[in-house]
Amino acid sequence: MKFEESEVLQHLPKQFFASLVAKVNAKVATGADVINLGQGNPDQPTPDFIVEAMQQATADPADHKYSQFRGMPRLKQAAADFYKREYGVTLDPEKEVAILGGSKIGLVELPFALLNPGDTMLLPDPGYPDYLSGVALAQVKLELMSLSSSNQYLPDYQQLDPKVVERAKLMYLNYPHNPTGAVATPQFYEDTVQFAKKHHIGVVQDFAYGAIGFDGKRPISFMQTPGAKEVGIETYTLSKSYNMAGWRIGFAVGNADMIEAINLIQDHLFVSVFPAIQDAAITALNSDQSSVKSLVALYQKRHDEFYAAARKIGWEPYPSGGSFYAWMPVPKGYTSEQFADVLLDKAAVAVAPGNGFGKGGEGYVRVGLLIDEPRFTEACERIGKLGLF
Repeated sequence: MKFEESEVLQHLPKQFFASLVAKVNAKVATGADVINLGQGNPDQPTPDFIVEAMQQATADPADHKYSQFRGMPRLKQAAADFYKREYGVTLDPEKEVAILGGSKIGLVELPFALLNPGDTMLLPDPGYPDYLSGVALAQVKLELMSLSSSNQYLPDYQQLDPKVVERAKLMYLNYPHNPTGAVATPQFYEDTVQFAKKHHIGVVQDFAYGAIGFDGKRPISFMQTPGAKEVGIETYTLSKSYNMAGWRIGFAVGNADMIEAINLIQDHLFVSVFPAIQDAAITALNSDQSSVKSLVALYQKRHDEFYAAARKIGWEPYPSGGSFYAWMPVPKGYTSEQFADVLLDKAAVAVAPGNGFGKGGEGYVRVGLLIDEPRFTEACERIGKLGLF
């Protein structure tokens, strides 16, 4: 017997990162020494104190049972305490915090937790490709908010089509921004709250890189903005802040109605997250954050060294304010994908083509600051020998 995939699955977007990995693996299979700058996977280990907390928790029989459906109350409290301590934001841990098996789950499930088929949502272009998965699964309509360097990769709400704005019910933001490293300003978030209130649009701010800012400037939380909880939520993941990408743990905070929608859909899809992982997350959030400060210092060093090496060959980066990415322009005569292919084929350097993040990413490639510093210099030297700049 043969079974066909549903029409919903057939309309899922092509997994951009899977095809990128396949190209890199094919080059590695030839024996080439590939310097992989295309990945977005943290390369550092999870801090020992978090691993030890997990090891202890796995030995506790209480953690071997089904988890509570909506997550451990003490993890919700830890998340609320974290936001109060780090951002000065007060949250009700039961009504304004939802536990997620990684923030991607929340970002993909939200469209069909909050919208009906045929409703319209707004997404940034360029933006994180997996946002599109939620659009396809929920069978909602998509409208793009064009982002450009001329406006610091912030959407200009005045430039959106009024008819589109009238139809829109949900909007995603992501600062620090993947792939560009752009950061939001307090004024932009104030404008966002007013825009959302005026047009009754729910806001979802993806704060995945919230801990990582450069030059001593810490990214701000959307929740710090007056009125933010009235119009939206913010998702936070432990993947980047604590190098816990494979652990799959995160949370959402903010508007109580939106949090309840997340909890309700997860009541039917999941039985929360393995309790021992939640125990480890509590340890991470309640820590003195010295491990996070050390990690940010490492990314700052890598940022500085890569930028210096790139400028030495005449390759000028976009001035990133956060995340662990560099947003690099493509030389004249190449598309993003053509340039990425040339770098892989001729220099054995892998980068992520900007068009994989949307049409607005054309003309750039994304570089991940996720390898040891000497390899950045080597990568730029290899690229420089191609004579493209």
